[in-house]
Amino acid sequence: MTFIPLHDRVLVRRIEGDEKTAGGLIIPDNAKEKPQEGEVVSVGAGAKDDTGARIAMDVKAGDKILFGKWSGTEIKLDGEELMIMKESDILGVIA
Repeated sequence: MTFIPLHDRVLVRRIEGDEKTAGGLIIPDNAKEKPQEGEVVSVGAGAKDDTGARIAMDVKAGDKILFGKWSGTEIKLDGEELMIMKESDILGVIA
């Protein structure tokens, strides 16, 4: 199924973090924090300004991003857990 977010929203797939600590200890699933890094799957067309003109999005599909801990709404699409968030919730693009 194809999903295209509306306006200034972004569809993001979380990038899973390391399962071991620097010392080599394995971290159990219930003790892991959800990662704050993700990959942009798709983006909306952009928000509109007061005159009705589109404001271009700063991120594009494939960008690796960093977002806030409590950002976005988790959804399940075709059995995969994804997130929808506003572009303003994205802290930056990882180069």
